[in-house]
Amino acid sequence: MTAHEKAKAKKERAKGSLKNTAGRATGNERLREEGAAEEAKGDAREAKEKAKDAAKDTFRH
Repeated sequence: MTAHEKAKAKKERAKGSLKNTAGRATGNERLREEGAAEEAKGDAREAKEKAKDAAKDTFRH
């Protein structure tokens, strides 16, 4: 996983978590849903990068 992509995934997850929490605290369902979607996007980006790393490691051996 490249450092840039890893940082991007963490940033998306953190931003989504903040929105999700703020949405729950204020009762704003749209904000909560946006936050959950951003968290999921960050998780997906991280999983994609981990899969790419695993594929690279497999072909190195």
